[in-house]
Amino acid sequence: MPPFKTHKLLEHPSVSHGFFGRRGGVSTGQFSTLNTGQGSEDEPENVFENRRRVAEALGVLEPRLLSNYQIHSAEVVIVDGPWDRTRPKADGLVTKMPGLALSALGADCGPVLFHDPVENIIGACHAGWGGALKGVTTSTVKAMESLGAKRDNIRAVLGPCISGRNYEVGHDFRDSFVAENESYDRFFELGPDKQSGDRKPHFDLKRFILARLRAEGVTRIDCLEDCTYGDPEAYFSYRYNTHQGVKGYGRNISAIMLKE
Repeated sequence: MPPFKTHKLLEHPSVSHGFFGRRGGVSTGQFSTLNTGQGSEDEPENVFENRRRVAEALGVLEPRLLSNYQIHSAEVVIVDGPWDRTRPKADGLVTKMPGLALSALGADCGPVLFHDPVENIIGACHAGWGGALKGVTTSTVKAMESLGAKRDNIRAVLGPCISGRNYEVGHDFRDSFVAENESYDRFFELGPDKQSGDRKPHFDLKRFILARLRAEGVTRIDCLEDCTYGDPEAYFSYRYNTHQGVKGYGRNISAIMLKE
């Protein structure tokens, strides 16, 4: 069984959840070992076996481990059963049906798992900078509410993603956030001075996602401190691979399920 982390906010008798890294699978090379990315260039049979292992750890069969075709959007799908081979193009999933494991994949982006333990409704979303800015966390909370969840009851945990110290961006990137909301400038800090004299901004994705959740009225929130870029042996990181000149990358998976 692959190793994974849990969080006390999501621990509940009715829920199984886990934040998985890159260990405990069968893939090789840049995908070693627990690559769960169906859109990666890894061998499909390896991805299936890795996903089967994750599903087993959660207590469900692989066809009931659900993953979107992620598009960095604010789109969320309400799920009432397993789907066929066609994955919906969206970045969030919610359900009140037991036995369905909802997942978010990433390789620097932020996976967020949600649970309303009173109404027993769960959600998962993939929050990269694009989806986070567009409001994927807001959409996920609203979709849970449409099923009967109460915002005051919802717990949300942000899983492993890239940290601000490793997330250098361009000045135009920061400008696009500030144009959306001037207060977003607080999520950027200038990095160390370079020989060129250009101190580029660093974006704190973790703080941004948590702040969006807080602004939406979700008060029971927390995050794992793990940085995907800073620990490439434990997690897949698109940015780390890019900086190392490695083409292709695996995906980490985070998932939550209502037990049957």
